[in-house]
Amino acid sequence: MSESQTLPSWHGTTILCVRKDGRVVIGGDGQVSLGQTVIKGNARKVRKIGDGSILVGFAGATADAFTLLERLEGKLEKHPGQLTRACVELAKDWRTDRYLRRLEAMMAVADAEVSLVLTGQGDVLEPEDGIIAIGSGGNYALSAARALIDTELDAEAVVRKSMRIAADICVYTNSNLIVESL
Repeated sequence: MSESQTLPSWHGTTILCVRKDGRVVIGGDGQVSLGQTVIKGNARKVRKIGDGSILVGFAGATADAFTLLERLEGKLEKHPGQLTRACVELAKDWRTDRYLRRLEAMMAVADAEVSLVLTGQGDVLEPEDGIIAIGSGGNYALSAARALIDTELDAEAVVRKSMRIAADICVYTNSNLIVESL
């Protein structure tokens, strides 16, 4: 049995991105788990990058996510103001580079114009409804956000309420939120 099969990995869990009424908001919980153990409850898995005009949230193996975050920042330096192109270039590298292919993480990225999901399979996906959810509690947060998107709540309120719902259901998600918006 290889080392990767016997040792649990560090995981950062639930990220939710909502685009509504000209605003985009990404929220992430603070829980980092090692197998079935909570290692940290206040991790920061959501950040503004570049000149502050891009939001990023990541889920999956923490070290892998930080590696991808650094690579994305490098692509944005080469392609300033072109988030989609930078993400496509990162996805190409992720899919073809032997080292990067082994990284186990996903990213939600957004700017004023577009929201995207980047996966380890080389996918760059734009949701049709402006809602992205990734990580262990992602499906719970996604369901809640879809139910709340047509209410009077603004984008940030939808993110906060949906993440609380996910935290109440998913054992790998807590209610210690970091929220960033554009």
